[in-house]
Amino acid sequence: MNQTRMFLIFAWLMVASLLWVEWGKDKAAPETPATTAAATSTGDSTVPSTANMPTVPSVPLAGTTPSAPQTTAAPATSAQTVTVNTDVLRLRLDGGNIRSAELLRYPQTTERNSAPVQLFDERPASYFVAQSGWVSSGSAAPSHESGFVPETAARDYTLAQGAREISVPFVWTSNNGVTIRRTYTFKRGDYTIGVRDEVVNAGSKPWQGYVYRQLLRNPPVQKSGLTNPEAYSFTGAAWYSPEDKYEKRKYADFLDDGTLDKQVTGGWVALLQHYFFAAWIPGAKDQATYSLSTPKADGGSHFLVRAMGPGVNVAPGARAESSARLWVGPKLQDRLDGVAPNLGLTLDYGIFTFLSKPIHWLLAQLHKITHNWGWAIVLLVVLIKLALYPLSAAQYKSMAKMRKFQPRIQQLKERYGDDKQKFQMAMMELYKKEKINPVGGCLPVLIQMPVFLALYWVLLESVELRQAMWIPGWIDNLTARDPYFILPIINMAVMWTTQKLTPAVGMDPMQQKMMQLMPLVFGVMFAFFPAGLVLYWVTNGALGLAQQWWNTKRYSEAPAKA
Repeated sequence: MNQTRMFLIFAWLMVASLLWVEWGKDKAAPETPATTAAATSTGDSTVPSTANMPTVPSVPLAGTTPSAPQTTAAPATSAQTVTVNTDVLRLRLDGGNIRSAELLRYPQTTERNSAPVQLFDERPASYFVAQSGWVSSGSAAPSHESGFVPETAARDYTLAQGAREISVPFVWTSNNGVTIRRTYTFKRGDYTIGVRDEVVNAGSKPWQGYVYRQLLRNPPVQKSGLTNPEAYSFTGAAWYSPEDKYEKRKYADFLDDGTLDKQVTGGWVALLQHYFFAAWIPGAKDQATYSLSTPKADGGSHFLVRAMGPGVNVAPGARAESSARLWVGPKLQDRLDGVAPNLGLTLDYGIFTFLSKPIHWLLAQLHKITHNWGWAIVLLVVLIKLALYPLSAAQYKSMAKMRKFQPRIQQLKERYGDDKQKFQMAMMELYKKEKINPVGGCLPVLIQMPVFLALYWVLLESVELRQAMWIPGWIDNLTARDPYFILPIINMAVMWTTQKLTPAVGMDPMQQKMMQLMPLVFGVMFAFFPAGLVLYWVTNGALGLAQQWWNTKRYSEAPAKA
């Protein structure tokens, strides 16, 4: 089996893989199930039944009138918002909601003065918010809808030059002496937001409450297309528990796969999209109940993932505390596992995770040397070529021998005519006698296939490579196609030249014509693939061509005579 024939097999495998992924995902907009998952919760040591738990207030669409919280006896207070600016985030929030969040280091497009990516958004078409509140049976409690008010008169908080963090306080006070002070904490260069609730009972009766934290989204219709990176990126909910590890569910399958009612200690819940996500991370020792639902409001639908709990019992004169963290930002592989156990799995490489993660790590190390992701990809190919050099050298030596004996093989073909079985037997006997390995070219190419596909997923999912430039004025975004199709054209030229150096031993005229079309087929296919992926393949092909030319010259001898 020669290298040219392997190109055909590789093309089929790659297209088949992409078609399989495209077939497996739901192209249509998620449909809202008719039922809504009931809220669940957890207490200090035992988990009360759902029927006995207070319910979380309903979640309206932006611009609609909130329904009255079912568990809040105190008068409703209109939410007062504040703005927070750090070096990486710009947010608008009130005591119970983070209503908008802009990621200042990630522009929406490569155009100059592009607005930053907005992850949280109150607009109905792209509704995505984080909420947190309390519920209590028979007592007043602040929900995400009302109750919390700013503790100070400040409405604009900006992280000062040289400061490491900034705190934004809110407070709720009931008529029976219970106070909950909520403090948001933002740190420099960090996408993790600390949310700390301190409950103080200055009343004469015990107070019991359950904190809930949830993410809501009206997801946009996911784009489709074989060459569109967003078509393959997972969008939906994910959660982690020490017992069952990482689990996920697409929006369309929220309730079709059964309601989620999972008691977890030391996990997290998240809503994922391409490159970015948000996740609630309760305290490592706090027990919570995870649930999913698709509540309806005014004809719209929100997909919700919730962590309910922990519960607290606060005696008169006592106090209690509950803390959590909220990640609002990009999928940064080098940071996420340090934030929470296996939070890095939100960077979803699918079945290629075992190979994509080390490739991403190696690319990151090479980027520290080159300070350019394009040149890091070129160096990655060089390292792979060096690692596979012994196999490649054996391959090209075998190909040189096949070229040497090509006249004899042609004679065998003429001798046996249409008897292909006898011709194949005679040719294999010749290979055996002359110690030629006809499959010597297969192994290096077969090894390249999973590397190629794993790199494809790295380019799809790694936010570090998003809009990364290689050569200014030409490749301004390695995750988008080559705007001038230069790399696909170079790839066609490299493949065509490689074919000319590759002996077409034992190949009939029909097969030869098919092989001659392969450079054009790959050129058209790669014209719409991410430029970083085509750069990888062009570099690999160019180095392979140079290696093949050198070894052909090195091992070339006069053609063997019969």
